[in-house]
Amino acid sequence: MIIAYHNTKNIIELANVSAFSVDKAKGNSIVEVLIQVAEAYPDEILIWCHQSLKGQLNISEIEQLFHHKKLLLSYNPSKIPYLNATIGYIDTSHFAGINSDVSFGTWQMSSAVGGIHSTVLLAVKYKVTFDKNFDYFLCSLAKLAMPKGLLCYSEPKLLKQKVATTLPKASAFTLFRFVKQHYKTQWVFLLLLNLFLYERKFPLLPFISSFFYRNRIKTTIDLDDIIVQSSRKVIDKATVDVIIPTIGRKDYLYDVLKDFSKQTLLPNTIIIVEQNPKEGSESELDYLTNEEWPFQIQHIFTHQAGACNARNLALNQTQSEWVFLADDDIRFGADFFEKAFEQINKSGVKAVSFSCLLKGQKQSFTTVFQWITFGSGCSFVAKDSLKDCEFNMGYEFGFGEDGDFGMQLRNKGCDVLYLPHPEILHLKAPMGGFRTKPVLQWQNDKIQPKPSPTIMLYQLLHHSAAQRNSYKTTLFFKYYRLQSIKNPFKYFAHFQKQWDRSVFWANELRKQNEI
Repeated sequence: MIIAYHNTKNIIELANVSAFSVDKAKGNSIVEVLIQVAEAYPDEILIWCHQSLKGQLNISEIEQLFHHKKLLLSYNPSKIPYLNATIGYIDTSHFAGINSDVSFGTWQMSSAVGGIHSTVLLAVKYKVTFDKNFDYFLCSLAKLAMPKGLLCYSEPKLLKQKVATTLPKASAFTLFRFVKQHYKTQWVFLLLLNLFLYERKFPLLPFISSFFYRNRIKTTIDLDDIIVQSSRKVIDKATVDVIIPTIGRKDYLYDVLKDFSKQTLLPNTIIIVEQNPKEGSESELDYLTNEEWPFQIQHIFTHQAGACNARNLALNQTQSEWVFLADDDIRFGADFFEKAFEQINKSGVKAVSFSCLLKGQKQSFTTVFQWITFGSGCSFVAKDSLKDCEFNMGYEFGFGEDGDFGMQLRNKGCDVLYLPHPEILHLKAPMGGFRTKPVLQWQNDKIQPKPSPTIMLYQLLHHSAAQRNSYKTTLFFKYYRLQSIKNPFKYFAHFQKQWDRSVFWANELRKQNEI
């Protein structure tokens, strides 16, 4: 481990090195010096730390935090990141924000304190521009490399405790430049529009200046040669419980159970929550007791329909070290569990979603990376990470419960990775025969809410004000050509009423479900 202390512009001290001196790199930027150090020490963890935080650097934790090589960690003790909340007008993913209390996946890196392995810097040194502004370089590197498999986190354990320190913040010129270089060009126009609509600002010069910078989206970064083998022990007993909500899919569920029975590593218990809202109905799953199964089956029958409720009932019954959240219409190979644990062990994380595609569907993602959502029918989660997590009933019969559950995990410091292998086949079976269309609370509203109140609920719970406003702007343009009101002023007035009803009902869902 090599530590570089800096003053935001230059490295002023290098610790734990013998063959490299600061004087040798005098006049070079922080990034250029780190590259030189990486070339001299190609198998080391490189740590940077602002001189004001030297006494707070948590050196004893660093080697444990860097449990494999494909990591980029940093931490900003300030509540305001380098690129402030305004970036939410462009980036509506959770990666644009930071929960600074826990380890949290983000591309918002900081020069305050952080680290990266030499092999990563050497892999990108001919691909990523060495910006003199160290914060800009770090954010750019993370934004470009996250989709390629670099795992990027805000990590509070890098410091012993939070301390006040003055760090650079991006100007309006820098913000527009970042958007131009890391998003499609149309987003620069959208940023200008959103700033005008919601903040009554019109930064014309920063907008114009951004067009003097080249876009970096097509930068080719290849990190596949960096072998990932985590030193963390996330698997002990390798025991797993499976939860499956089902309704009217008797034959599909049977096939899934047969796949489980052929596993080289068998599950301990499969918890099936069968729903049939028809009064007086009984279970149709006779094979659960008529046949012998090589695992315990816990069968819960309920007249209450709804996947959120069903999964919560099952989660409360889990006891094994790991939980596999499955669907009743998936198929997989006999070595699925065995290979799944191999991949989890390599990555050293406690929540993963596996590739789950339709037959003939081409896989778009072939590398392990930080997942933007969560798959409630294709995910493994460690039991200890599920404490106090549940599927929010406010999303029942709507959309957003998967993403919300993923955010609950992330806000506890449990990141979710996407694993392309082993694969799951999703049959996407037709709806079962016992389903009735639910009567939604807003169904008879004269002004129908837009977006769906469950989508708005997710927006209110997990997005910043800037992100919600950006979503509002894009939704306005998206549906303008699809509706009958062609007068833009009348359409806006109607759209605003729909938006307000959506906010109203989303808040009602929060109250009713105590979210």
